[in-house]
Amino acid sequence: MIDLYEVAGIKGVFLSNKLVENQVKTYITYNKGRDWRLLQAPATDLQGNKVYCEQPYCSLHLHLHVSENPYASGNIVSKDSAPGVIIASGVVGPELINNNVSIFITSDAGNTWKEVFQEEYSVFFLNQGGALVAIRHTPLPIRHIWLSFDEGGNWDKYSFTSSPLYVDGVLGEPGEDILIMTIFGHFSHRAEWQLVKIDFRSIFQRRCGSEDYVTWQLHNQGEVCIMGMKRFFQKLRANVQCVKAGDQFISQMSDSCLCTEADFECDYGFERQVDGSCAPAFWFVPSATSPDCTTGDTFLNTTGYRKALSNKCTGASLAKYSPRQEKCPSQAPKGLQLFTSEGTLVATLGSNVTFLVFLEEGLGSMTSVTVDFGDGTAISYVNISSIDDGVKHIYSKVGIYQVSATASNNLGSDRVILYLHVSCQLEQVELMAPLVVVKNRAVNFTTVLHPANVGTITYFWWFDNKTEPIVTLDGAVSFAFSKEGYHSVTVQALAGNAVHQDQRMVAVYDYFQSHVLAFSSNLDDLNPGVSEWREDVSRVVKSRMVTGISENQLLVAVLPGVPTTAEIFIVSERASAERQLNEKWVHLTPLVDSGDSLHSGIAVIMLVSVVLAILAVFLVFKFKRKFPGMNTYATEQPDKEQEVIPAVTSLAVPDPEEDKMTSLVHVDVQLDSKSRGMEGSLSPQTHFWIGE
Repeated sequence: MIDLYEVAGIKGVFLSNKLVENQVKTYITYNKGRDWRLLQAPATDLQGNKVYCEQPYCSLHLHLHVSENPYASGNIVSKDSAPGVIIASGVVGPELINNNVSIFITSDAGNTWKEVFQEEYSVFFLNQGGALVAIRHTPLPIRHIWLSFDEGGNWDKYSFTSSPLYVDGVLGEPGEDILIMTIFGHFSHRAEWQLVKIDFRSIFQRRCGSEDYVTWQLHNQGEVCIMGMKRFFQKLRANVQCVKAGDQFISQMSDSCLCTEADFECDYGFERQVDGSCAPAFWFVPSATSPDCTTGDTFLNTTGYRKALSNKCTGASLAKYSPRQEKCPSQAPKGLQLFTSEGTLVATLGSNVTFLVFLEEGLGSMTSVTVDFGDGTAISYVNISSIDDGVKHIYSKVGIYQVSATASNNLGSDRVILYLHVSCQLEQVELMAPLVVVKNRAVNFTTVLHPANVGTITYFWWFDNKTEPIVTLDGAVSFAFSKEGYHSVTVQALAGNAVHQDQRMVAVYDYFQSHVLAFSSNLDDLNPGVSEWREDVSRVVKSRMVTGISENQLLVAVLPGVPTTAEIFIVSERASAERQLNEKWVHLTPLVDSGDSLHSGIAVIMLVSVVLAILAVFLVFKFKRKFPGMNTYATEQPDKEQEVIPAVTSLAVPDPEEDKMTSLVHVDVQLDSKSRGMEGSLSPQTHFWIGE
């Protein structure tokens, strides 16, 4: 539907332009849109020639644009004081076009039409619709207007000015009783505006009496019952020139009609068939009762019809199409539905979760509903209508919960399940990876979450910036590197809509040796358990260790947790590593007698102890600066023989302290529509008054 126009004075009559198969056509309805039909074209044209126009291939099409300009009549006009009279511009043919537009008029509310002008004219109502005034719509200057006293059947030509006037607009006096009209325009393009006030009162000799009226009955191609009523209107006889009284134009009568199928629209879920009846649509199940229907109660069940709004039909047949009062049937629960108010399957720990429960069939006072939240808590309701606002619940632990709802009565039951993910916000993920690994040997990578329990997590692992990640649901993965050198390992943890990432560098060698260092328990009190602290300690240990081995071949990693421990890695090719170890670590043996192996071992241990003691003192002073408020005191250790622990070296640390008038001259007397367009001679008694 492109344009819609409501005909004034007759309720329920509308004109509409619709796009049908890429053509704009004009349709009319007499029952507020229940039925539409094409407009019948005039039988003859303006010259009296027969018009051959057969529907649906040809019909009358109208422009339905109402003028927004208060000084113009628009493409179509009707008036409450002239019921049944419609004037509009349009064309006869297969569709609505903007070329060769004529003016058409109907006096019987659209049943029959007549062509009155073959050019565009502005038509105005005069004397409460008792007369019509037409002014040619042209950019050229004009001197004449046309009047009709028989609803457009015949037109008389009058001159309203001695000099042609470029018309810009027309003004009528306020109210329905219009007998004076003002035309404004200019005599030349350089002249100022001129106002020509036309007084039509000299044309109307008297006031109208009852003998001047005839009764007209509204109909739709012979059908007189429209919107459930027979409606009669009082209209002036043709060519009667009298002044209508103020309330005569509203005189009308109506009689009620018996209801027929034509007085009803199709109800919700029903569609109009070819024979005019209403049948269920393919998606609608008529047997389904109202969701609010409770067993033992009654409800209004549709017959597929709905009385059109403002329809006044009466009679026994009204009950045939009206909804029927029926009892709610007893049936087992069916179509149980369960979902959260947010429509999601994710909830936040500690927040209120609202579950909504609906039942399509079987709702009744004897139907109970039980909701099990899956955490050991369940709640039951005797009547589902009591939980229209939903059921609220708070979960105290992270996890995936199976939530179920069960509806049951003495005829059966129905159950529905959903799985709810309860989680908390992930704040950080920490990748745990070894510092050095052996080439081609699988090694485990793990993660630590903060907080530790946040629900279901998806992990994405990247090794050496590869495009495609490895995806796991577990915070651990095993991987083997095939090339020596430094490799990056990146992990992302996805929890709900939060993603966190951590990255580590791993050294890969074909061969390496490692030694574990142990620290005294005093350092455990200074251990904050963060990776930054462990990295700092690792750098200190590496920079202070005296081994005689190249710094590029020495790696130190402080392990997480307590007691605080560290691991020293010596990396190189196997043969080179063994040779360097022999030269750098065992070269001290010549300091003692080669013949006494016991004394040789004691000498090596004593030398290492001295180095580690120096390292311990450095650590104490360095971390005193990193942790404000900590005081460290060096105490003298008693001399005693150190215990030898294989591959483990102890480092001793001392104890610390704490958003914007003229009268008309008749030019042509009762010129009918066939002679229109021929200009007659002007009367020599022309009097006019023009006010600037």
